[in-house]
Amino acid sequence: MAKKKNELSRRKFLSSSVGAALAAASLPLLKTGSVWGKPAGAKLKVALVGTGVRGSSLWGKTLIAKYSDVLEMVGLCDINPKRMEYAKNFMGAKCGTYTDFKQMIEERHPDTVIVTTMDSFHAKYICMAMRMGCDVITEKPMATDEKMTQDIIDTEKKTGKKLIVTFNYRYSPEAVRIKKILMSREIGDITSVDFNYYLDVYHGASYFRRWHAFKQFSGSLLVHKATHHFDLMNWWLSAEPVEVNAYGILRKYGYNGLVRNVRCMNCPHKSTCEFFWDITTNEHYMNLYVKAESEDGYIRDACVFQKKINIWDTMNVQVQYHNRVTMSYSLNAFMPYEGYFVGFNGTKGRLDARIYHRQPWKIPSLADFRITHNFKKSKTSSIKSGGSGHWGADQIMQDRIFRKPGPDLLRQHAGSREGALSVLIGIAACRSIEQKRPFKIEELVKI
Repeated sequence: MAKKKNELSRRKFLSSSVGAALAAASLPLLKTGSVWGKPAGAKLKVALVGTGVRGSSLWGKTLIAKYSDVLEMVGLCDINPKRMEYAKNFMGAKCGTYTDFKQMIEERHPDTVIVTTMDSFHAKYICMAMRMGCDVITEKPMATDEKMTQDIIDTEKKTGKKLIVTFNYRYSPEAVRIKKILMSREIGDITSVDFNYYLDVYHGASYFRRWHAFKQFSGSLLVHKATHHFDLMNWWLSAEPVEVNAYGILRKYGYNGLVRNVRCMNCPHKSTCEFFWDITTNEHYMNLYVKAESEDGYIRDACVFQKKINIWDTMNVQVQYHNRVTMSYSLNAFMPYEGYFVGFNGTKGRLDARIYHRQPWKIPSLADFRITHNFKKSKTSSIKSGGSGHWGADQIMQDRIFRKPGPDLLRQHAGSREGALSVLIGIAACRSIEQKRPFKIEELVKI
């Protein structure tokens, strides 16, 4: 009876406006031909909106240095002209710069727009670009609330343009190893998952120094950061989330601090605060942010103990999937080491994976795997975590997008459907915390 009920729930989800809209919005990776279907020899005309660290580096400097034979950067857009001018020189770009996005599109006629702005503006530029005839590549999260998600789904369907969400984690060596083990069905059907992600006191604290510390800009870490993890789980399980229940609290940062200041750079407590960060030692950040403060007032080294911080640093989420798998997830942002532990419980055994990205005991980043079959001994293996650029994943992902489309055997390509299903878990988790009740995905997005 339970199985029949869940199968009906899945059919209901897929036939609902949510499931139908997301499925219709999903576009496959190009199987053959040149990049983005352009004629041989023609370069892809690319414009970038958002020239912060991620935009100016991976989607700016790296693209120009490594992919200039297949693409041309035709325009840069940012609301901060000082930051944009520095970013342009840092990238080695020779294109025009704009503070008006519409003007850039009208004058430069890009084929594809890359969106790397503050999260809360992703949907605005995604939709505007598609309406103006451009395909879009966006950094995660695709959107920060349900309305933005709905707008993207509707706009993509109406315009017929393509959207790629850059879930680089799908391309990391450890994530691929997990996917292949699960696809082999070595531990049988997955019944439940334990997923614990740890941000250390350096990386974790950095979110509370930036605009990410405010839900109105980032949607919280459950949206900005955890959308990576929720996407991984959706991909690993080949499953669709149905219901979410969550808890969140601020235990370390924000109002928990005993002393505080506006920023680290001139803080009177810098000699005693364990979270003091000296931005003046980073020339790139000084040029990109501090020297551009006069334009928009954005402070990159803000105090992690600001009382107005309104995101959580300690989060627990339970997710029910359409195929009866349940996941218990936690995210903690002030741990002594960084990485994740994930365990898949199957009908034939269990897979444990421990991935260490940064740790105080100074060993190379490792991924340890243990497969334990029922009634048998465990077998273990290890691989080095990926190299530079988000653990080796960034260049693999960019090659797939711009240079080597090819067959997508592991279904790593992510479009609006994948972007929506991952971000909606985080949005549902936020609503669950705020309203103190479980949330169904279909409550959030409807046509």
